Amino acid sequence: MRASQRLVEDLLAREKSRGIATSRIVLAGFSQGGAIALQTGLRHGERLAGIMALSTYVPLADRLANEASPANRGVPIFMAHGTADPMIPLARAQESRDLLLRQGYALEWSEYRMQHSVCPQEIADIGAWLGRVLG
Repeated sequence: MRASQRLVEDLLAREKSRGIATSRIVLAGFSQGGAIALQTGLRHGERLAGIMALSTYVPLADRLANEASPANRGVPIFMAHGTADPMIPLARAQESRDLLLRQGYALEWSEYRMQHSVCPQEIADIGAWLGRVLG
């Protein structure tokens, strides 16, 4: 988890060196990629535009309160999950949702009638959310 976080941090630094403001970057991922997006984004030292985490959970959740970056305390987060996901049970994702809400994060949560996948309504909701955070 930490090694993946460092790799994403390196990618963020590379984009910053190319002139992309961190505040214009959304970290996004599906399943384990979503876990890495949350792991990195919530701890990143500069404000991001947002974090999108699909069909996933908050990794190292017991350490988040101590490791979270103040820069991203108010970052918009879009989390979505399938109600019939056999890979990452809905209850695990809901626990992550509840943790983030308890810690005061700006979380938008959606559930869809699907398994470990994406659906057209989710894609439409993602588009609307991206429009709000990058608009």
